[in-house]
Amino acid sequence: MEHAPRVGSAETLYNHGVDALRTNRYVLATIQFDVLQRNYPYSQYTANAQLMEGYSDYLQSKYPEAVQQLDRFLELHPTSSDAAYAFYLRALCYYEQVADVQRDQQGTIESMDALEEVITRFPQTPYARDAQLKIDLCRDHLAGKEMLVGRFYQEQRNYQAAVNRYQRVVQDFQTTNHVPEALERLVEVYLDLGLLEQARKTGAVLAYNYPDSKWYHDAYDHLRDHHLIKGVPPRASKQGRNAFSRAWHSIF
Repeated sequence: MEHAPRVGSAETLYNHGVDALRTNRYVLATIQFDVLQRNYPYSQYTANAQLMEGYSDYLQSKYPEAVQQLDRFLELHPTSSDAAYAFYLRALCYYEQVADVQRDQQGTIESMDALEEVITRFPQTPYARDAQLKIDLCRDHLAGKEMLVGRFYQEQRNYQAAVNRYQRVVQDFQTTNHVPEALERLVEVYLDLGLLEQARKTGAVLAYNYPDSKWYHDAYDHLRDHHLIKGVPPRASKQGRNAFSRAWHSIF
């Protein structure tokens, strides 16, 4: 069990805190940094202690506490050379709390906002590059949520609601890997609604942009089953893709 340390000098407390972090004794590290801040608020080590306490909280998965500590650091030291790292670590705290697609995605949105702030403030840093990668993952996560809800509506035959969800994926999350399925699902729904023209056009978009996807084969099969196109899906090559596109456009 960790015990509160005796108050030493600011330098001693800081060094002990860093040593505790290096040896994975995060609770003790937090105590050291906290004692330093309370007893030496104007020390040259105080700012670093605030940042390191936030890092210690992060390592313990105490994300709200870490965000609070990092916000305090940034409020008191907005021009610090460590500000970029503090913003990045703060964004990571939100990112680590992103929920499964089965749950509410407000945390994902908050994570994206925090990550975008890193990019806006520090665009030329490695933090910004990593933040962009994580934003892409967040967007994929949000698209996955839209697909989950869309499939539910489709199963319930609430077709208009399903269309809205699938269209949002196609329009708002174009760079995610959920777009091919969203297009194929739209083909299914349009066919169920008897909207043959929309089904054909959506299938053509899928064929042209995602010829290697299994979803393009599924869409082709659905349209063929409805006698809207003949033959078998061409191979996913440039020549095949052009043939597929011509075949689709020939029935407009």
